[in-house]
Amino acid sequence: MLYREAGQYKTSYAADMAVFPIRQDRIGIAVMLAVAFVAIPLVASPFFLASIMIPFLIFTLATIGLNILTGYCGQLSLGTGAFMGVGAYACYKLTSIFPETNILVWILASGIFSAAIGVVFGLPSLRIKGFYLAVATLAAQFFLEWAFIRIPWLYNYNASGAIEVSTRTAFGVVLTGPTAGTVERYFAVLAIVVLMTWVASNLLRGWVGRSFMMIRDMDIAAELIGVRPLRTKLLAFAVSSFYCGVAGAMMVFFWLGAAEPSAFSINLSFQILFMVILGGLGSLIGSYMGAAFIWILPVLIRMVPEALGLPIEAATVEHINFVIIGALIIFILIVEPHGLARMWQIIKQKLRVWPFPY
Repeated sequence: MLYREAGQYKTSYAADMAVFPIRQDRIGIAVMLAVAFVAIPLVASPFFLASIMIPFLIFTLATIGLNILTGYCGQLSLGTGAFMGVGAYACYKLTSIFPETNILVWILASGIFSAAIGVVFGLPSLRIKGFYLAVATLAAQFFLEWAFIRIPWLYNYNASGAIEVSTRTAFGVVLTGPTAGTVERYFAVLAIVVLMTWVASNLLRGWVGRSFMMIRDMDIAAELIGVRPLRTKLLAFAVSSFYCGVAGAMMVFFWLGAAEPSAFSINLSFQILFMVILGGLGSLIGSYMGAAFIWILPVLIRMVPEALGLPIEAATVEHINFVIIGALIIFILIVEPHGLARMWQIIKQKLRVWPFPY
């Protein structure tokens, strides 16, 4: 009875096509935003913010980026980690050349460089698709990793070969470097992720998103009705890489503080891909669910023995964690191959017709 749109009449086309046409959904989003912006900063510890919430939000943004390319446009990519690295190195160079500029400007601008690189490596998508395209993007991953190591200009010729974040500010508030506060960094990451999620939601509901989905469903039919495949696929690569680049810049500047080229290895690409598949292809809320499942759930499982006072060694807890997470992934994909987002849609549909099944 609580989740029912009965009596909620829509009197305009805009109201009918709203992102959240049901009042309960709008209330739910408002509550989640209030929890994220008010409750969590008030009650959460710095460890919780720095180790769980900030990386969760960053991985969510990267998952949204890959979901735009793979879930909405149907183009496989194994170069997500490298595109995140492009954003991180671009932001590092920009902050080194223009240290006085607002760091938030460079965080967002770094995505432009990643988008340009993504377009270059997306050119083969016109001729190849499926696993062959995945191999082509894998080549991009290896080439960019090589560039991160072999081009010392990218890391300002540091002897360590790593990029190290200095103190940078935005609107007079220190957001990066050793003196940056955890709460300030959390607010910066949260604001960027919420803003870019809203932009992606509107983008995918317009002609751009419809073009992506037409290419995904049947590219030949899409071309026959006027959709240009090359331009659409390259646009998907650009948008996806932009999101991944911003996520990579935030990963280094708001979370890690320093990073070596190995931070953007193929393991990171696979991790983001698993978040997309588990959360649900072609779903923004699935991106949040997949990132939470892959990043937050293992942390919570590690905390259970300590909370119960069980004398289990840390290595044993880690092994048990791998077994539980692996089993849960297999179970979820067997029960619902379309991911957690589809399971959430089924639950909402059940609530709308409850207590009557039809």
